[in-house]
Amino acid sequence: MGIFLVIVAVIFLLAVGVIVYVIGAYNSLVALRNRFKNAYAQIDVQLKRRYDLIPNLVETAKGYLQHERGTLDEVIAARNSAYHANTQAALQPGDPAAIRQLTGAEAVLTGTLGRLFAVVEAYPNLKANQEMSALMEELTSTENKVAFARQAYNDSVMVYNTHRETFPSNLIAGAFNFTAAELFVVEKAEEKAAPKVSFS
Repeated sequence: MGIFLVIVAVIFLLAVGVIVYVIGAYNSLVALRNRFKNAYAQIDVQLKRRYDLIPNLVETAKGYLQHERGTLDEVIAARNSAYHANTQAALQPGDPAAIRQLTGAEAVLTGTLGRLFAVVEAYPNLKANQEMSALMEELTSTENKVAFARQAYNDSVMVYNTHRETFPSNLIAGAFNFTAAELFVVEKAEEKAAPKVSFS
């Protein structure tokens, strides 16, 4: 009878140990998932600031760039596309498709902003405009904040993905449907750097 009780006690302790581990691993995955979602919220704040600055920049430039209407229209169209993609990604920061769509839209927006900045360089009166100068400086500052927020997000995603892929956490992740998160990767070389602004 004594050996039977010892065996039952050992089995009970093993079962309790497994349950405690599963609960701990599950809670850890939840905490890491929430951390990368919070990190995305910081990107969202900076991108919205960027999207708010662009129409003001275009309005300021309109008076000077009568012959560059196509460039201004492209910037607004790219801004609207990126804004929509960001709205979708903000709803589901763990959705890889939404993050890939946002990455593509941001690359297009950065490219069109680069073309606008090149056009502005050709118009000395516009470059000298104080409002335009202030907007471009603020946009450049926002670009830097977006870059820092992306790095923080990618770091959080990397920790989460690594945790959910390592054994035995991967068993809990699979059982409770913890899917992989997508990095906010900059695909194009010209999108890796913030647009350069020069008023010299």
